[in-house]
Amino acid sequence: MRTIQFREAICEAMSEEMRRDESIYLMGEEVAEYNGAYKASKGMLDEFGAKRVIDTPISELGFAGVAVGSTMTGNRPIVEFMTFNFSLVGIDQIINNAAKIRQMSGGQFKCPIVFRGPTGSAGQLAATHSQAFESWFANTPGLKVIVPSNPYDAKGLLKAAIRDDDPVIFMESEQMYGDKGEVPEGEYILPIGVAEIKRQGTDVTIVSFGKIIKEAYKAADELEKEGISCEIIDLRTVKPMDHDAILESVKKTNRLVILEEAWPFGNVATEITYQVQSQIFDYLDAPVEKINTADTPAPYSPVLLAEWLPNHQDVINSVKKVMYK
Repeated sequence: MRTIQFREAICEAMSEEMRRDESIYLMGEEVAEYNGAYKASKGMLDEFGAKRVIDTPISELGFAGVAVGSTMTGNRPIVEFMTFNFSLVGIDQIINNAAKIRQMSGGQFKCPIVFRGPTGSAGQLAATHSQAFESWFANTPGLKVIVPSNPYDAKGLLKAAIRDDDPVIFMESEQMYGDKGEVPEGEYILPIGVAEIKRQGTDVTIVSFGKIIKEAYKAADELEKEGISCEIIDLRTVKPMDHDAILESVKKTNRLVILEEAWPFGNVATEITYQVQSQIFDYLDAPVEKINTADTPAPYSPVLLAEWLPNHQDVINSVKKVMYK
């Protein structure tokens, strides 16, 4: 099987869907002439032309609104935010229009739209460019939220998101665009709302998603040397969440650690913790551990940033805590 970059998987997903359906178009800052800020739309302007690959002004509220409105005339837009930090400028269109059109119109209008771009930290980008908003969007009825961690999942899930008749938030990472992984040549689509066990284990369940899951893999390798077997679940989709996959794993391991690149208050890990304790409390042999960023804005200093972000040693410490070691 061939190996391609994350950015190439994104580009392939969009291009294949645009060849299949002429109602699909891509718009955003620098997506056309510059081939995308992260080169995730490389070559698409040449293939599809300026009417379907559209460079926008620096006005997220404006072009998000144009995209939402165009769904009512039969189009299926893909909107790229250079970073989801910039989606805050257009969040009124996402929350108050895209997420609610189907209900507010009594089902007369669908809103088949994908908002995609990088989330979370990406090195020394400081406080206003290093935020994770997965739980914000997941808290909005009407939105689906997808956060893939590798090229294979990214392509299959993005194709599914583009074909979905409801709005989808598709979150990537600036630090993953160069990641390589095996992606088949042929057509495939992954179902939205289905988690995957990336590593089988017996002693503790680790749930994570997005780029931070790499720290879970590092931790599991180290812990295996000490005789601790970790089962790693990649959520892939935050909303709708695959609760069953988590519950069945915890029933087997009796311990749960959740790793998330987000602030500690009211996040995805909080929701998972509630579901586990409310549904299978008697299976737990230790309190649930959740690992998040520090409860501060992201620092610029690389020394402080390393302290702010979760890492594999944090995972190791939490696993040993629930193992009483």
